[in-house]
Amino acid sequence: MINRTTKTPAESQVIMTELVLPNDTNTLNNLMGGRLLHLMDIASAVCAQRHSSSIVVTASVDNVSFSQPIALGEVVTLKAKVTRAFNSSMEVFIAVTAENIPEGKIKQSNSAYYTFVAVDDEGKPRPVPEVEPQTESEKVHYEGALRRRQLRLVLANRMKPTEANELKSIFFDE
Repeated sequence: MINRTTKTPAESQVIMTELVLPNDTNTLNNLMGGRLLHLMDIASAVCAQRHSSSIVVTASVDNVSFSQPIALGEVVTLKAKVTRAFNSSMEVFIAVTAENIPEGKIKQSNSAYYTFVAVDDEGKPRPVPEVEPQTESEKVHYEGALRRRQLRLVLANRMKPTEANELKSIFFDE
């Protein structure tokens, strides 16, 4: 096991591909939402495990909107990257596309932010390496992560809005 103080998002990136089969679909022959959420959780958890070199547990999932249905026979691609790490938690961004190979068309289906906590063998939180963004996109995700984290904590009543320094302009007139 290699423990480092920083890692790049590319070092833990996960790209997972699945073919939508009849058993994965609803009565409209589209991928069931619950099945897609399952795949998203797996891909993002593997990503968080790679980053932390640890067992991880899902702490939260931000809003997931199903903007485009994924049809029977399409190929689903899930791309997950760690956007930022805090003490023992990591935010992972996951983007989902669907490809109709015979038609040569790819569409964006949805995306979400997952939060994971690294734990030791006894289930207690453990420290994780920091994230060192490399690309412009990674830097944008990194910069927004603290605001998203504070918003999650405020909405979960684990932080008072007055303590959310990154969000004060949203909650209070300055």
